[in-house]
Amino acid sequence: MKANTHSLIIDQSAPFADELSLELSLLTNSFEKTFHKKGEVLFREDHPAWCMYYIETGKVKLFKYGTDGKEQIIKLAHAGEFLAYASLLHHTKYNVSATIIEDATLIVIPKEDFMDMFSQSSLIASYFTQLLCQDIIDTEKRLTDMAYRPVRGRLAEVLLSLDKIFHQENEEEEDFISLSRQDLASLLGTAKETVIRILSEFKGAMLITTDGPKISILNPQGLLHISLFYN
Repeated sequence: MKANTHSLIIDQSAPFADELSLELSLLTNSFEKTFHKKGEVLFREDHPAWCMYYIETGKVKLFKYGTDGKEQIIKLAHAGEFLAYASLLHHTKYNVSATIIEDATLIVIPKEDFMDMFSQSSLIASYFTQLLCQDIIDTEKRLTDMAYRPVRGRLAEVLLSLDKIFHQENEEEEDFISLSRQDLASLLGTAKETVIRILSEFKGAMLITTDGPKISILNPQGLLHISLFYN
């Protein structure tokens, strides 16, 4: 992956956006930078939460195991995002596990330092409170979609979302999504065989093309139509 500098995810139209950007930059530039290879376990569910992370480059899979032992992906986090802040604010153990799915550069922010800044800066406190609220909204939508929305529509939406993430971080490289079929299935809460079958149908309809695990979007408007139709 090409070297790049990614911006913090901030709504630039929000009040005090510049001041918040400065404070968050201070937070992310004041601590140790670590490098992690694909496949490395970053932290495990129910282990003591001693720090949070900021993703400078790369991607991280956040997941839990169900009672049946199957992995359920909660989120695919990418550059510009923070990890594990909820566990620190709740003063509990990590509530999910995290694995590197693309070589990553992370900033390690110790719990004590984060809590000090959270208590001293109203902008930082407001920012992370908004992140927590967005997490709740995203979880509610995800649960509703999994319960009522057909897999075909969910897969089309996920492919469009992943395409934006991968393209944004690899603008000078070939535009494709690199994610295993099992991870796609886990992200959608369905069987791997179902994902393979629908991807094959999308490919036959010239919506996508594939090369091993790589998926390239050929017709984003077509996928958007499917996403909206199966909503």
